[in-house]
Amino acid sequence: MVKETENHTQLQRTMKSRHLFMLSLGGMIGTGLFLGSGYAIGEAGPLGAILAYLVGGLLMYLSMVCLGELSVVMPVSGSFQAHAARFIGPATGFVLGWVYWLSWAMYIGLEFVAAGLLMKRWFPDVPTWIWCAIFIAVLFTINSLTTRAFAETEYWFAGIKVLAVILFIIIGAGAIFGVIKMESQATPYMSNFIGDGLFPAGITGVFISMMTVIFAFQGSEIMGVAAGETENPEKNIPKAIRNIVIRVLLFFVFSIFVLSALVPWKEAGVLESPFVTVFDMVGIPYAADIMNFVILTAILSVGNTGMFACTRVLFSLSESGMAPAAFKKLNKRRVPIYALLVTLAFALLSLLTSVIAADTVFVVLLAVSGIGGTLTWMAIAFAQYRFRRQYMREGGKLEDLQYRVRLFPFVPFLCIGMCLFIFGFMFFDSAQRTSLLWGLGFVAACYLYYYVMFTRRKAAVPVLPTTQENQL
Repeated sequence: MVKETENHTQLQRTMKSRHLFMLSLGGMIGTGLFLGSGYAIGEAGPLGAILAYLVGGLLMYLSMVCLGELSVVMPVSGSFQAHAARFIGPATGFVLGWVYWLSWAMYIGLEFVAAGLLMKRWFPDVPTWIWCAIFIAVLFTINSLTTRAFAETEYWFAGIKVLAVILFIIIGAGAIFGVIKMESQATPYMSNFIGDGLFPAGITGVFISMMTVIFAFQGSEIMGVAAGETENPEKNIPKAIRNIVIRVLLFFVFSIFVLSALVPWKEAGVLESPFVTVFDMVGIPYAADIMNFVILTAILSVGNTGMFACTRVLFSLSESGMAPAAFKKLNKRRVPIYALLVTLAFALLSLLTSVIAADTVFVVLLAVSGIGGTLTWMAIAFAQYRFRRQYMREGGKLEDLQYRVRLFPFVPFLCIGMCLFIFGFMFFDSAQRTSLLWGLGFVAACYLYYYVMFTRRKAAVPVLPTTQENQL
């Protein structure tokens, strides 16, 4: 039974900078890198894939610094949803919160199935649904405990992935330059980069690859979701942003460089996991089993992070009067338990639609999930622009902001422009046009629902909870 008392009505500020850093990594380093990197190389070629990851990293950086300024001034749980409601408008906050929640809740269910399927390698006779049930119970238990317990678990989940990527880069670099001899081929050096020209698939291949790459970077904004439960947000949030941007770019770009140098680009796109292929090349025993374990950890990490993000976004929506009041009720460990239960129930429901409504409801859910992250980044940049304009108009001083975006307003405008380019490319790409139209249609329906249901009563807007409240 959930008990809400005077002592248990606020989330706990127990996350440290290292937790924020690993939490953002947990949302990004997953199957998109371990499995999807081969697709990016196969579409764009070696140098084209690296260029696509650099551009994707730039967009991630732009959105992160915008989020950092807002989160330091207004460190609330579900931050960008509350920021959008406050600085863009309640309708946008409502739509952004529900679209973001839906996109993550959808993927949580898919992660459970993927984890169960991976266990088939070691336990072929055990039904997949049993493993799904076990993983659901484990992740639910972790998320229903204290925020600190969740943060520590995710820290070690993400740590395994980071260690695997670092070892891969070191071993792969040794193989590229002949320090480590490969069993199946001669030392490649840089031959894969120059053999078929700089852009063997053309510039179009780079754009197609870029869509996959940018979606792989989405998840970094989860750092903002945790802002309301972070110790000393004015200190830890900027520190986490600096760490995440630099290190993620290094992890992703170096990994793609190693893969491109060792695996011919025409073969990379058809490999189930190019990481396994590289480990096999250098003769590492049980390479497939090692990567199976790492990918399993990555999947559970993403599911764990997704459950946390969904729960806090529902909490934020409830705080601002845009979701049922029950979602802001906390258990004795100060976890929004009803929001967690509803998130888990929807994740399981999305699995059901993949079986009984795969061509209708499931397609729409996938489409919304595909554009949810890009919409979030665009809204973060626009909210930062609106905040800064309001702050300066009301006499605020830049030196009083403990973390601020440099090159304003160029940074938020560039972020918004790049997001619009993504949507524009999706529209002109026949393979992605349908998903874009379904996703934008759902967004329009959310706006319509808001104006129909909330025009008769003014939706509450989150209150600035920091010491800078008197400046706005």
